[in-house]
Amino acid sequence: MANRNNFITGITEMLILSLLEKGDSYVYQISKSIKDLSDNSLSISQNTLYSATYKLENEGYISEYSKKVGKKRTRIYYKLEPEGKQYLVSIRDNYQQVVQGVHAILCRLNQE
Repeated sequence: MANRNNFITGITEMLILSLLEKGDSYVYQISKSIKDLSDNSLSISQNTLYSATYKLENEGYISEYSKKVGKKRTRIYYKLEPEGKQYLVSIRDNYQQVVQGVHAILCRLNQE
């Protein structure tokens, strides 16, 4: 189960960083974007997203800032840092290798 959780955490981090690469965002908006862009195939809980953003922030890959919306409400926005962009390139490469490897295995097994 731990490996599955690591895989999901890695994908969650990659999706967060990819969305932040397009522009600063807040957790609810990130959650909605993931759901919308995946045609409702992926739904990642806000709790999972908050855990991932805290981890990414602690590692220096993203930073947060407050922005006032309305008269009394403040939102926490997240911004991709240069180190986060480098990390994103690395995890995208790893993801592509895994996808290609799994695809190759399944294709060969289907040929047997």
